[in-house]
Amino acid sequence: MSEWIFAVQRLVDYIDDHVLENPSLAEISSQVGYSPWYCSEQFHRVVGMTIKEYVAKRRLTLAALALRDTDMPVLDVALEYGFSSQQALTRAFKDAFGCSPSAYRKGPVPLPFTMKKVVVTPSDYSEQGDFTMSNLVTPNLRIEHIPAHRFLGVYEKSETSGGKLWPAHDCDLLCGIVQSITDFHPVVSSHTAGWKWVNGERKYFYGLGVDADYAGAVPEGFVLTEVIPASYYFVFGHPPFDYLTENAEVMARVEDMAWNFDPSELGYCWNEVACQDYQRHYPEVNGYQVLRPVKQIKK
Repeated sequence: MSEWIFAVQRLVDYIDDHVLENPSLAEISSQVGYSPWYCSEQFHRVVGMTIKEYVAKRRLTLAALALRDTDMPVLDVALEYGFSSQQALTRAFKDAFGCSPSAYRKGPVPLPFTMKKVVVTPSDYSEQGDFTMSNLVTPNLRIEHIPAHRFLGVYEKSETSGGKLWPAHDCDLLCGIVQSITDFHPVVSSHTAGWKWVNGERKYFYGLGVDADYAGAVPEGFVLTEVIPASYYFVFGHPPFDYLTENAEVMARVEDMAWNFDPSELGYCWNEVACQDYQRHYPEVNGYQVLRPVKQIKK
């Protein structure tokens, strides 16, 4: 199975790079050197949908992004993203999202976008025994100010593991909904996660920050917090690194420093009753960061 996880990831990469070119199954399967039938079977097994379904969902997501972010006529969007006509796009859009392309363009709402599938994880890569930890360093500490904001996210495990919206913890669907929301905060941005302290325990959440006056839609299963006040944050971070080979070690180093640090050494105490802890995880761009709110100790 491990070998096929890597093979399917190559298939996914090829499909996403050529999704608008309508590649044939033979062209797709040639990327890994197996028969079209066998590739189809393994793709379905690993990804959870057929190649045809994945291509259709990715095209529809790209079309939705074009409707949201460009001024292209709906007909041009349809033809650009592989639909035979505007009517064909409309049918597919309504079936998937419950509204027409024109209605979505006039009033974008959160939608379950299908993001590019990532099936290879660091644990899969570690099984290959090919590690090059050349980017690892000691985590650093800096202070950052985050203005008042609210957070729109999923806090309850039941919403992603047993609820009707995301059965079996469908992280891909959750990420797709977050990706569809454009009104994110400039500092607590889209795809931010973190921890909220509840009865002395850290409770994980995922979503996006929004402005303090946010009045947009709240997707089913999401919670919109009250205004989280402005605060300074200690940012414990590691610079960019290779996700597949170094992720586990980087996260361990940063979190060990973050959860064991004594802020009083610098004249601060934690401000986690009023604010949340945040996590920024963008390995190849910003690295990995854990943010804990602080306030100065009054003298």
